[in-house]
Amino acid sequence: MSGPLVSGPCSGPEEVSELKSPLSSRFREPLTHARFQELFGGAEEPELPAAAEPCLPWLCRLRRRRACGFCSGPGAWRVLLARVPPLRWVPHYRWRAWLLGDAVAGVTVGVVHVPQGMAFALLTSVPPVFGLYTSFFPVLIYSLLGTGRHLSTGEQPDCLGGRSRAADVHPPPPSLQLAMFALQLGVLSTFLSEPVVKALTSGAALHVLVSQLPSLLGLSLPRQIGCFSLFKTLAAVLTALARSSPAELTISALSLALLVPVKELNVRFRDRLPTPIPGEVVMVLLATVLCFASSLDTRYNVQVVGLLPGGFPQPLFPALDELPRILADALPIALVTFAVSTSLASIYADKYSYTIDPNQELLAHGVSNLVSSLFSCFPNSATLATTSLLVDAGGNTQLAGLFSCTVVLSVLLWLGPFFYYLPKAVLACINISSMRQMFFQMQELPQLWHISRVDFVRNDFAPGCHSPASLASALDRS
Repeated sequence: MSGPLVSGPCSGPEEVSELKSPLSSRFREPLTHARFQELFGGAEEPELPAAAEPCLPWLCRLRRRRACGFCSGPGAWRVLLARVPPLRWVPHYRWRAWLLGDAVAGVTVGVVHVPQGMAFALLTSVPPVFGLYTSFFPVLIYSLLGTGRHLSTGEQPDCLGGRSRAADVHPPPPSLQLAMFALQLGVLSTFLSEPVVKALTSGAALHVLVSQLPSLLGLSLPRQIGCFSLFKTLAAVLTALARSSPAELTISALSLALLVPVKELNVRFRDRLPTPIPGEVVMVLLATVLCFASSLDTRYNVQVVGLLPGGFPQPLFPALDELPRILADALPIALVTFAVSTSLASIYADKYSYTIDPNQELLAHGVSNLVSSLFSCFPNSATLATTSLLVDAGGNTQLAGLFSCTVVLSVLLWLGPFFYYLPKAVLACINISSMRQMFFQMQELPQLWHISRVDFVRNDFAPGCHSPASLASALDRS
């Protein structure tokens, strides 16, 4: 709002009051920033040293941070506190009130991690011992870097969908997560709506179910890869259905008959049970003893786990020549692991009145996947089943993860030979029963169909195929 210049300087209290009034009928001269500060006042910014040349915006911000003590000792300590959470919660840890709960919950989760880890290794077509590595290294690293006090990390089948081998999916997912952390993209968690995450996990559950059919039926079939691998595997199973092993089919039926009702009981009577019933542990013990006593592996050619190597593997850097082929799968894996982990951590953070840092979660999962990739681990994230188990068993802080690592470490060092006679069909049943909640998500499909048929097709079928283009479309629409 400028007008003709008025002769004479603009000074005096009357003129100032009129300038402050937007309804003043008098014209005034245009105000500069310096004149505005003189008339109306305001917070003055600290002056920076005069530079010989104009500086770039990012350089100016860096100078302001240095002027405010960003690189000082207290500033460096604040950064260290933000990036290493145990420095914040260990000094305030309630040893008498929390230690027993963390120890019991950690040991309970560790016992469940052993059979689930071997089962999910079978899902990714790698030796079962790789699942134990994935149950150890990521849990240990997240306990040191994660901000979710009640979050349990480890192997997660919905992040793989039974599609990628452990050596194939590293290191792109952790590299993408670390790049997202460097760009401070933790805010993306607010754009991943619940229907998008459910669509991705439900699609992965279908891949898991089909990929486990050969192990359930005792069929030795070549692994299908590439486009339409789900339909190729299903066609191969139907073609070879007549060659199914009656012994392994019986083991699978009995295992599912035990695991599914136990999981249903854990859900329906969660408030009444002091701790969830460890159905996977009971099933593993019963199947191992039965196979050993009846010699099922030699009499009926039942496939067993075999000898688990003791100790840890030699660190090896993943082959980067496979990067172009696996990049299409790496983007959905990185985003889904981040979405699932952050959503789950936020739920329990709100429930127990504390906060999480989404950017720190990116760093924790990125470093966890990056370091574990050197030890033949496959991608990992937070798991709903073990997180619920940890909370129900009395876990309070990330210290429970260290107790869980102790249990898995004892299996790797000493108890591995006891799982020699464990049938692989039992591990396949553990995988399928773990997808129970994701299969129930499909009951929401009719409701989504009535809301929007376009979103139903794009958000429920396309992301289930793990297409990066469809995932980007789903993010854009959400």
